Amino acid sequence: MHRTLIIKSDGGARGNPGPAAIGVVVEEDHKVIHTISRFIGHASNNVAEYSAVIAGLEYAKSIQAERVSCYLDSKLVVEQLNQRYKVKHPDMGKLFLIAWNLIQNFDKVHFHYIPREQNTHADRLVNQALDKELIK
Repeated sequence: MHRTLIIKSDGGARGNPGPAAIGVVVEEDHKVIHTISRFIGHASNNVAEYSAVIAGLEYAKSIQAERVSCYLDSKLVVEQLNQRYKVKHPDMGKLFLIAWNLIQNFDKVHFHYIPREQNTHADRLVNQALDKELIK
């Protein structure tokens, strides 16, 4: 039996770049098994999106998943990870390499674009982390 996970991730920055956070929802057998809501400092939206995917893949690796389907609402990041778009920005290039190295730990990994309306749980986690940090 192969362990298969669904990862829905989102990253956002207020100001772009600005205060940034990630949100990740990990599902197995149609149940949420893990969430991540974390402030990541000053970053762009795209860096936050990559950071969220990386956090999800790191968690999947930590529980020895074999197959992962990642869903995110950044078409740019999805297309880069699917190697249809080139990575031009140096900050994103570093994050792409981290993600690519993590991908090697799985039998199968798929990246899918979903509209923001279908990623509300991960988006909510991003905003919770930002609100918590910015209230301090």
